[in-house]
Order: sequence, then structure tokens, then C-alpha cells
Amino acid sequence: MIRQRRAPAGALALALALVLAVGAAQAALPGSAAATTAATTTVSTAAESGTSVDHTRLQALLHRLTTVDGAPGALAEVRDRRGSTVLTSGVGNVRSQAPVHRDSRFRIGSMTKMFTATALLQLVGERRVDLDAPVERYLPGVVRGHGSDGRAITVRHLLQHTSGLPDFLDHLKPQEIVKDPLVRHDPRELLAMALEHPPVFAPGTGWDYSNTGYLLVGMVIEKVTGDPYGAEIRERIIEPLGLCETYVPRGTAVPGPHPRGYAQPGEGAPLLDVTRMSPSVGGAAGSMISSGTDVNRFLGALLRGELLRPAELREMMTTRSTGSADGRAYGLGLESRPLSGGGLYWGHTGDFLGYETMAGATVDGRQATVMVNLGPGSSDAQSDDLEAALRTALSAGHPLPVRSARSSAATRTRRRQSRSARRLSRSSDGVPGSAV
Repeated sequence: MIRQRRAPAGALALALALVLAVGAAQAALPGSAAATTAATTTVSTAAESGTSVDHTRLQALLHRLTTVDGAPGALAEVRDRRGSTVLTSGVGNVRSQAPVHRDSRFRIGSMTKMFTATALLQLVGERRVDLDAPVERYLPGVVRGHGSDGRAITVRHLLQHTSGLPDFLDHLKPQEIVKDPLVRHDPRELLAMALEHPPVFAPGTGWDYSNTGYLLVGMVIEKVTGDPYGAEIRERIIEPLGLCETYVPRGTAVPGPHPRGYAQPGEGAPLLDVTRMSPSVGGAAGSMISSGTDVNRFLGALLRGELLRPAELREMMTTRSTGSADGRAYGLGLESRPLSGGGLYWGHTGDFLGYETMAGATVDGRQATVMVNLGPGSSDAQSDDLEAALRTALSAGHPLPVRSARSSAATRTRRRQSRSARRLSRSSDGVPGSAV
């Protein structure tokens, strides 16, 4: 997911404190699980020298995430044509000290956008949706208010974050979420909240990450098909690919083996268990649950052309700059980033309350997903090291240098200066626990 500021300042710290006050979450837990169980490694196949993933460095980064950076647990799953590798570090449960399960499910936040965009682009391939048609054609009268107008915004604008629509997560008070994390949020109410504010820019004239756009994409899918967007994702993607660990959840629990999700309301404060959460605050923008295995399988199938026709896949992978210093560019629900040894990887980031995740894939058949079970309240260093782990997993034969403290600080400064690059609660990619 694209992300936003991670430190819980002001309202967020107060909001998380409210969890304790109103009993909406479980009791506070021991602080960081820096002293954790030994990391576990499962390697399915041997790789050829010179082209293999640097597992030693990858394991070291996971260890750093669960010691220096303070996350309770971390997981990386790496896959190529020879097989898969699962690496873990730390604990999935701070109370029991149980290690992170190698088949863990977790909330994937804004990685959901890849699934939502794929379902919509299948409808484009079926000639049921026109990318360059105004949103008004499918949702007449729905997008109106304070300068936003569905007659001027196209479906493409929604998918590529060029609509200029304000992000509802910028205006949803964190207190409202954590005070009652199980409450259901209606997408039209979230849309109305966003439309109370003026657009960021005129449609098509800029780029700014907006979860509001993906709420609307979900509504378009529902209007065109007559089915809930989650049902379409299941029928079109989850079931055909056999993604047995992937869900568009209706309930508040994470099914199957999973690490508990934690938030930290302030530096040195006890961790809060925030695993149970209504997914409705993310909706089509970030509600889904999956695993490293399934996300990697999805990305591999997507880039191999198994989910979209060539024309729609080209549209998805036609990017525009996000203005990010790291070269990130955004297509239609899919972003690209350069690799140190040349080429690109394609994927998305994603956070939800309790989890931070990143996934990527290369066109030559490598996929990787990484996860930690802490957010919000994590440090920028956690985000840097999570990204370093993903790049290491995807840069076979091209090991990345370890960033110096000065380099990391400069990177973090550039990120803070880019509002669009820090959207949902990292955006949990905008509020604690939301999607992006």
C-alpha cells in the first residue's frame, strides 16, 4: 500500500488510549517482543549459485525487524520457478510467545486494491465497463459535492489515483475507529464524509493516493454485476486460482493460523492487541485477508496473463509517476518500483490496524511477500527494513547494500515531504488500521 505518517501523534495516541478506557480491545500486553524466539526457516529447494535469493541477508533483515525495529513478529515468503522459501522471525503472540506460523494469514490492507482492480479490469475486457467513461455512467448522481463531480471523473482516474477525490481516511477520526473497532462502516457514509471536502486537484491533472476512489470502484463493480464486490473477487480470482487462504471477510476475526495484530499508542507504551476489527473501514480499498503463499500465487498469475487479457494487463501496467524519490510509479491498482540490479518489480504495499505488508513480483517469475504484525505505532525504520527485505527477496543475484543511518534518515525525510506517498495508516496506508 502507499503509506502515510506512522508515528501515532496527537489524535491517534489519544484514540489508542481510548481503547483501554472503553474496553473495546483486549488488555495491554507486554511491550516490544524484541527478545523473541529463534527465527525459523523453511527452504523447499536449492537454488543455483549467482541467481538465488540472499537468504542470509533476508533473515538478518527479519531479525532486525523483530529486535531493533520492535515488531513482535515478521514473515517473508519468496517464490520462483524452483519453489518457495518461508522465513520467519519473532513471535505471533506476545502473551504465549508462540512463533510466527509459516502459513500465517494476515490483513493485507491496500494490497486489496490489486484484487479490486483486477476484477474491474475483467469487466473492461468483457465490455461491461469503459475505463474512460465517466463515473456518472455507472453511479449517476453519486459523486457530487464541494467541487467533486462524477461527470468529470473517469473510471481510469479512480483506479490510478488521478481523480483528485479527497481521501475519506484523512477525515475519519481515529477515535471513531478504535472506540468501537467492531462497528460496520457503510461505504456510502465514508464517501459522503470525503465529499464534504474540496478535491485535491481537477481530475486527471495530478496524482494523489485516495482510498475514496477504490470505494467507488467497488460500487461500480456492484452496480454493473448486481453482486457484492467481494463475491466478484471470489468468483473471478480467489476460486479460479485456488487461493484457500484468501478472504474478503464479512466478520471481524482472522481465520486460520495467524499472528496477533498489535498497535503501540506511544514510544515505550505497552502493545495493544487489535486483531479483531471490522473490515468495513477498508472495504474495496483494503479489507482483505491473505497469506504470503496466496499473494505470491496471485501476483505470479497476474503477471503471466492468467487473470487479464493482454489489452487489460497492458492498461494495468501503464504507469504514471507518483513524484516519489524512489522511482515509484502507479498503474491501475498496481505499482512499479526499480530494482538495484535493473528492471522493475510490480506489486503493492498495504497496512491495516495491526499489520504492515508489502508484496512484489518480477516478470521473470519471482514473487515475494513480507509482513510484520505491528502498526500503527511502528517506526519509519520498520518500513525501511520491510522494503529492504522485499527488495532483497526480489533482487536475486544483486544483493542490496545495507542502508546507513544517514541514508535512511534522508529517505524518511523525503517520504514525509511527499503527502501522496504516505496515504492510508501508513495509510494503514490514513488511519490506524485502514487499508491501503
